[in-house]
Amino acid sequence: MCLFSLYLIHLLLHITAMPLLSIKNAIVKQGGNIILKDISFTLRPGENWALTGASGSGKTALLHTITGRLPINGGTIERNLEAGIIKPRHKPIALVDAKHHFRNSSNTTDFYYQQRYNASESDEGQTVRQHLTELSDTSRLIAFWTIEKVVDRLMLDHLLDKQLIKLSNGETKRLMLAAAIVKNPVLLLLDNPLTGLDIQTRAFFTRLIDEIIVSGITVIMTASTPELPAGITQIAHLENGSIAGTYPIREFVWPQKEADQTPAINEALINDLVNRTPAPVFQDIVKMKDVTVKYGDNLILDNVNWHIKPGDHCALLGPNGAGKSTLLSLINGDNPQAYANDIVLFDRKRGSGESIWDIKNKTGYVSPELYQYFPADSSGLQVIESGFYDTLGLFRPSQPSRQALAMQWMEVLEIKPYARQLLKNMPASAQRLCLLARALVKNPALLILDEPCQGMDEHQRLQFKNMIDTICRVSSVTLIYVTHYQQEIPNCVDKVLKLDKGIVVS
Repeated sequence: MCLFSLYLIHLLLHITAMPLLSIKNAIVKQGGNIILKDISFTLRPGENWALTGASGSGKTALLHTITGRLPINGGTIERNLEAGIIKPRHKPIALVDAKHHFRNSSNTTDFYYQQRYNASESDEGQTVRQHLTELSDTSRLIAFWTIEKVVDRLMLDHLLDKQLIKLSNGETKRLMLAAAIVKNPVLLLLDNPLTGLDIQTRAFFTRLIDEIIVSGITVIMTASTPELPAGITQIAHLENGSIAGTYPIREFVWPQKEADQTPAINEALINDLVNRTPAPVFQDIVKMKDVTVKYGDNLILDNVNWHIKPGDHCALLGPNGAGKSTLLSLINGDNPQAYANDIVLFDRKRGSGESIWDIKNKTGYVSPELYQYFPADSSGLQVIESGFYDTLGLFRPSQPSRQALAMQWMEVLEIKPYARQLLKNMPASAQRLCLLARALVKNPALLILDEPCQGMDEHQRLQFKNMIDTICRVSSVTLIYVTHYQQEIPNCVDKVLKLDKGIVVS
């Protein structure tokens, strides 16, 4: 059955049907706090929605309420998705979350942060093929999104035998979408699906979402920019946990930033925080010579040379899968292949007796992978204070002086209200800002920021960019900054290394 015919059948069956979803005056609580209040929302056949609003406005919480992951504490919710199933055994709802939930091949243990770089410890990981086969229901009589079609459209054929733990951020995004649509759901929920993708991959995802809509699947997605698929018909704008308004997409006006409204920051406090201890002196921060990394026959980095001097402010650029994360893993001490290469970090050659903790003590680091794997049962203050010890969580009694410093960084980043909240109960933007504060709190000689603005709204991105420029101006910190968005690069950046397929191209 062709795609267009499938779409016509879908429309004819639903043209007079009841709403697929109806929420009336819903109240949702999490961690004792009201996160959604007086939510009324109706999803009708033929509609596809984008949820917009500032970070923390309730967009992700609304998606989780629709799935049932977050129960309502007042009001009503009716899901009539079974009526929308026109093929046997289809799933009513599939969610592509901000985080993946991959488990090992025995389905008993979650992955952990450094596992992807240790071959002997990643053998437990499922492959892409195994993961998709496990999710697909081969007993369906009719299924438009078969494994074969999903693999083809999401360009996963060369990744089928690759372990999930070793996928890049962009590859993981493609697999998460594939895993959702192979279930052929009635309703597909997408939480910021374009975040962390390069320009070409974002354009590809936008076209694919349109194809999913045409296939008869209804889509609700969160979005922070006007960069939306053509098939989106409606906008719901959220403010402070409520729906402030709903609009046909042609009538919605995206909020514009005033040219003179760069968020103010406390420069005096930042100056005090970053200069409270004397800065160490080094000749070389990073010195790499002909660095090569391979996993089996897969060449990840190919004869990379990179020299970073103290005080350099560098951008590391390249498309998804270029090798950026692997290159950073050699610098921050997580990748054991550093010992097989000619790498000098902080004036010491790797393998000359230094420990991983010697490196981490001098490095502040944040990345999408750290966000993915950081334990979520710590409070905001505990997350930040753990940065003094380079541990994923605080495993010792809190020290009042260090807790006070953590609180000051929370003030700079405007996240003090989350000091006592658990990470898992915070908006994604607040979680990421806590991890940023964790990277900054010990005044590292080297600051590595890998896509640090993911999940932030425009105000937070501008504020953060301003803060990084201030830190680099008033201190001697060395910076490595990774992003797919040119406008996010701090003004202080004066050097660029660009990778493509593991090769330095600029």
